[in-house]
This record gives sequence, C-alpha cells and structure tokens, in this order.
Amino acid sequence: MALPAQLRAIQHHLRTAQEHEKRDPVVTYYCRLYAMQTGMKLDSKTPECRKFLVKLMDQLETMKKELNENDSITQEVVGNAHIENYALKLFLYADNEDRAERFHKNMIKSFYTSSLLMDVLSVFGELSDENIQHRKYARWKATYIHNCLKNGETPQSGPIGMDEDEEAVSNLTQPSPTGPPASNYNNIQIPPGAHAPANTPAELPPPSGGVQLSPEDFTKAQKYCKYAGSALQYEDVSTAIQNLQKALKLLTTGKE
Repeated sequence: MALPAQLRAIQHHLRTAQEHEKRDPVVTYYCRLYAMQTGMKLDSKTPECRKFLVKLMDQLETMKKELNENDSITQEVVGNAHIENYALKLFLYADNEDRAERFHKNMIKSFYTSSLLMDVLSVFGELSDENIQHRKYARWKATYIHNCLKNGETPQSGPIGMDEDEEAVSNLTQPSPTGPPASNYNNIQIPPGAHAPANTPAELPPPSGGVQLSPEDFTKAQKYCKYAGSALQYEDVSTAIQNLQKALKLLTTGKE
C-alpha cells in the first residue's frame, strides 16, 4: 500500500522496519510503532491516511501476538535498552569508520539509521540530551558525507565543518565504545576504578544491613539489570558490568 504524501515524514522509519523484519523483528516493531504514533499526529483524518494507519495498526497487533514471549516487546524497559544499544552500535561503527577516514555507503547508512532509531526511542518517553546530540550529529554526518561523495569531494572526518551555529556540536566527543554513555542513566557518573573486579566483597556492606529501599530504588535496580542483559546480547561485557555494579551499589547502600 503506497504511503500517502502527508505521511512522507515516516517513510524512512518504515523502510528501516521493513529491512529488519527477518534480522531483528524488535527493531521492526518499534519502528512501526513510532511511524504509527507519528502518523496519527501528522494526519489521521483524510481517508487515505486513515486507511494506511489502520493497516499499520493491524501489522503491529499481529507482530505483538507473534512476539508475545519476547521481553523486548512485553517490557518497555527491555525494548528501550534493545533499541538504544542497537542505535549506539550503528553510531559507533559509523563514527569509527569516519575517524579512520573510510567513507562509504554502508557507514552513511549506519549514521542515518542510528539517527532514525534515536527518533524511535521517543516512543519510550523523552530523549536524553545525549541521544538528541547523537541524532543531530549522525543525521548531519550522513547528509554531509553523502553530498561530498556525490560531488566527488573528500569529506573531513569528525565534527569539523558542521555549521558554527549548530549548537556547539564541536563539543561532541566520541562516546566510548563501551556502550551507552554513563550520563544516559540519570546522570550517574561511574567512579574511577568501577571497572575493576570487586576482589574484596567484604568492602560492600551486607545487603541485608537494614537499608531502606524505596519502590523507585527497586525499579531502578531492575532497569540496570535489564540494561546489563541487553548489553550481553551484543557481547558488550563492559556495559553489562557497569550496569550490574550500579544495581549492586543501589541495593547495598540505597544510594546511586
């Protein structure tokens, strides 16, 4: 079914959904969910848009039934981590290629797809500043490198050349390849040495030491464990360790 012109803004998200149908249905599901939610805001009145959006809703319902045992679909926090990790993985791949001055179609597409997935993250709530910056940078990079290659010019790597008035993207440092930047998690800074294995468990206060944990603390600890599980799907050990340590610290001290 052809996409009505009024809904053109969601065409790339729908294409990303289609491309991942076999590879990663979770990505497909959330791209379609984003497209449906955005489409409703764009135009849910005219008959052709209405018809298109209803068809999209049916697709989502079918997928939800098919994937009813998948944690990333049934639990939003897991879905959120899945999409965020994947978006960041694409971003880091493209960013590394860019900094090594390897410019090609695949890295342009990775930059662009990561920016689309940052859009999709908005189905889970407000985007973090980090994600907004990554999205802006990735979208600019994809367009800039694409245009350079089209015109036979050699692109410059890194944030050089981004318009000065683009809010201080020159300050954008490359996120460390260990996974989502620490500040994604409610601005928690990882203390130096947090990566070292805890050889001396005796230093930790005993968990049952009467620490009063609020329901919010339990939710946060659960979130860190989910992020860790999601990172392990990508064999990203350091991000998994970071998040498990955060969960442990919260449960043992009641503080983050």
